[in-house]
Amino acid sequence: MARSRTEPRSRRGPATAQIEGLGRAVRRVLCLGAHPDDIEIGCGATIVQLARHTQNLVFHWVVFSGEPPREREALQSFNALLASTKEKTILIHKFRDGFLPFKGSEVKDCFEQLKREFSPDLVFTHYRDDRHQDHRLVSELTWNTFRNHLILEYEIPKWDGDFGTPNVFVPLSEAECRGKIRHVLESFKTQSEKPWFSEELFRAVLRLRGMESNASSRYAEAFYCRKLSLQFGAHDRETEA
Repeated sequence: MARSRTEPRSRRGPATAQIEGLGRAVRRVLCLGAHPDDIEIGCGATIVQLARHTQNLVFHWVVFSGEPPREREALQSFNALLASTKEKTILIHKFRDGFLPFKGSEVKDCFEQLKREFSPDLVFTHYRDDRHQDHRLVSELTWNTFRNHLILEYEIPKWDGDFGTPNVFVPLSEAECRGKIRHVLESFKTQSEKPWFSEELFRAVLRLRGMESNASSRYAEAFYCRKLSLQFGAHDRETEA
């Protein structure tokens, strides 16, 4: 069972729960992204932290679209980000970028196949209220498919102004912040001409979430957790029964 330790509230910031046993409870991690750079932008630093602090993790990484140049970027990024992880798999589908909802039944088939092949302890997916149609469909099918799993929804900055109010934060050090941004910019050069794809924006998002969570390190990645089951002394109760 995961044990939590709550630190005192300071400077009007939120209390911090350190889930000390989460690493023991999580072994199989599923990462879902509509496009080749989504996972890295949304939760790249958290994945690196998880892989560094938890032994024997198994990562299953699924990207639903990618032209050949972007597919190569996704594969190289995946291998670099999880270089120290032995058990890892990446699957890159060929759906057309921006058109996932129009192939909804085929995308649903992919999720059904995924459910038969991999049972995760933790799922990273898109934010449910993301205004990009591809992101939204992946999130909806995640919840439709994995009904009894811990799901964390990550966020992607974009034109639509769809940032919400996340409720889970992972503090990042200055080095982790720099490392994430450097990895994204160097791994996905096909996106470099987009005006929003910049160090300034990525750092701003991490700084904003760090401020909101009162992170002493000043930076954080943020997630939405819509369902969380807490068990206190479950093993003891079963033994006593």
